[in-house]
Amino acid sequence: MQANRLFEIIYILLDKKMVTSKELAERLEVSTRTIFRDIETLSAAGIPIYMSKGKGGGISLLPEFVLNKVVMTEEEKEEILASVKAVHAVNPERTDGVLGKLSGFFGDSDTDWIEVDFSSWANAETEKNTFNTLKASILNKHVVDFTYNSAKGKTTLRKAEPLKLCFKGGAWYLYGYCFTQQDFRFFKLRRIRDLEMQEETFQRSSPKKIFSQESGFDETFVKLKLKLSEKMAYRVYDEFDTYHQLGDGSFLVEILYPKGKWIFYYITTFGSECEVLEPEDVRKEVKSELKKMLEKYS
Repeated sequence: MQANRLFEIIYILLDKKMVTSKELAERLEVSTRTIFRDIETLSAAGIPIYMSKGKGGGISLLPEFVLNKVVMTEEEKEEILASVKAVHAVNPERTDGVLGKLSGFFGDSDTDWIEVDFSSWANAETEKNTFNTLKASILNKHVVDFTYNSAKGKTTLRKAEPLKLCFKGGAWYLYGYCFTQQDFRFFKLRRIRDLEMQEETFQRSSPKKIFSQESGFDETFVKLKLKLSEKMAYRVYDEFDTYHQLGDGSFLVEILYPKGKWIFYYITTFGSECEVLEPEDVRKEVKSELKKMLEKYS
């Protein structure tokens, strides 16, 4: 208990620079006499902590002490803080303390050059809750049950051993062993519903490398060749690596996209500003779906 309190005193001093014994006592819920004994213990351990009396006085650390003791470059410290801030974007309640302590240890490292938010524009709270439940299930090795909407449009009940949360292609995935399929599978978090962590536990460990040909990533991709009007220039620059602008201002673009109904939904986000050129079967499918839609308005 004393060791935790001693570390807490250091964290507070790193953050506040100077604190009175009364403030520390109230913060740590101990007597001022206990605080004085803790200061003596820290000083005896080689921590350059000192007290100054009078108005404006208090307890403080010598400047730059912790920074000089941390064997890391400024760049390394900034990378660590940036990484923690990225995790903070997913779970701020659990990382506030970590950020505060690391920021105190590292001093005033500047990580304002980056801000990360992994949540989607829609259903952000639902995805956050799913993420946190899966995180707890993975760390405690508990089996989960959930309803899943597959890329083929089928809704099925699944039972799985959750092994790892992965982020790829702008989306979060759960990687785990699916009892239904008797194999390892990826599940997109946005398609998971009615998630429940069970009492049943498992012993299986996650492989270190997930996104590889042997990983069982079950998304089948198709190369789309589209023609987009010049009005879609902003999306061309945002979403496509391969594109060519024609003389009339329109764009020819190519993209790999997960096969299934999701292709049609994606195409319709461009409205009338998009024409599917290849492959032919996708072009025909889009045409068929548009006819069905038009019938509803005839």
